This record gives sequence, structure tokens and C-alpha cells, in this order.
Amino acid sequence: MAVLYIVGTPIGNLGDITMRALETFRSVDLVAAEDTRHTLELLTHFEIRKPMLSCRAQNEDVAAGKIIEALKKGQNVAYASDAGTPGISDPGSVLAYKVRQAGFKVVPIPGASAFAALVSVAGPGGKTLVFEGFLSPSPGKRRKRLRELFESQKAFVLYESPFRIVKLLADIADIDSERRVVVGRELTKLHEEIVDGPAAQVRDDFAARQSIKGEFAVFVAGILGKGRPSDDE
Repeated sequence: MAVLYIVGTPIGNLGDITMRALETFRSVDLVAAEDTRHTLELLTHFEIRKPMLSCRAQNEDVAAGKIIEALKKGQNVAYASDAGTPGISDPGSVLAYKVRQAGFKVVPIPGASAFAALVSVAGPGGKTLVFEGFLSPSPGKRRKRLRELFESQKAFVLYESPFRIVKLLADIADIDSERRVVVGRELTKLHEEIVDGPAAQVRDDFAARQSIKGEFAVFVAGILGKGRPSDDE
């Protein structure tokens, strides 16, 4: 029976591609992608040529139907989002569900994730970690959700664009200026940067910059990881 492979791809550094991911791309009959142009660049870099199909957030339902038809014909399919692991603030979850409901096997090919990359270097933040991803661009909704996350007293991770990162950090500092925040910018890329400190300090750092570029992941420590970790931690 044909298989759908959900493939994690690099979030920046192409050296992070796994051997298994490359073997999967080479072996399948069809590659579905969030952005076929972006994934084509990745495949071309590794000298892989495959028929491609667009499967993005706006057409995931329809694309899932096309992929299921390909699977029914016995074609193995690989799916990749623009960067990182599909289904983590990227399309892919609807596709995986629909394909499994149609009776086909869905196999994960683990890979890079900005979430995992940041958490691995963030340090202690409390026992429980919540992945929230992108908050609403609406200031009111963003602040409301931030207050709810703070009230949970759990560590959480957010994603943000360079256009709203200062506003996000300001909102975090307004709620708890001393809460420890770790910001990862351009993770795994040439200009990778990790900034760690109290929320107000991190806010002031970015607010003082004349220009801000790159994609951001933000780790906010839980109440037990609010300050610097103790020797016991």
C-alpha cells in the first residue's frame, strides 16, 4: 500500500537535512509542498527531481484529495512545509488526518523545528511547556491570550515575525517585566542570535535596534523558571 511521508526540512541551514529525509525524497513518486518554489530549491540543491503538487493552508483540503488519489494509484508521496516540521505552525496536520482516515499509512520523517531548537538552548523554564505558535495580530486578542498563558504559570513558546516582535516583547514585559525570556532569531542561519534575560531588558534591546530582520521564536519561562536557575535546577 502507498504511503504518505511527512518530512521535516531545515529551518535555515541546509546541513540540517537528514539522510532519511533525502532518501525519502529520492524514493517517492510525488512531492507535495507548502510552497513548491521553495521546496524545489531544496530538492535542486540536493539534485533531486520529482513531480510536485501545491498543498498550502489555503488549499489543504483540496490538495489532500489529490494526494489521496495519487496514493490510490500506488504512488508514494512526501510532504514538506516551507521550513521545519509540517503541522507545527505550518500546514500538514489536515493532510495527515485525511490521508489516515482514507486508510493509508502516514509516516513521520523527523527533522528540524524552530520550537525544538530554541527549547534545547533556552535553559530551565518549569516542568510543563506549552507551544502556542503565532498569536493573533490583533493587539487586544494578543494581550488577552498572553495574560491567559501567564496565568497558567507554565513555560510557553511563541513564533513571531520581525514586524511585530517588539510589540510582542512589550506586551510580555507589561505583564511581568522580570519574567525570563529567551529570543531566538534566525535559528540555524548565518546571523543566528539568542538573547536571554528579564522581559523588560530583552524588550529594550530589540526596541533600540534601528532595523530588525529574521524570523523569531520566543521562550517565556514558567513561574518556577522565572529567574536564573538554581544549582539544583
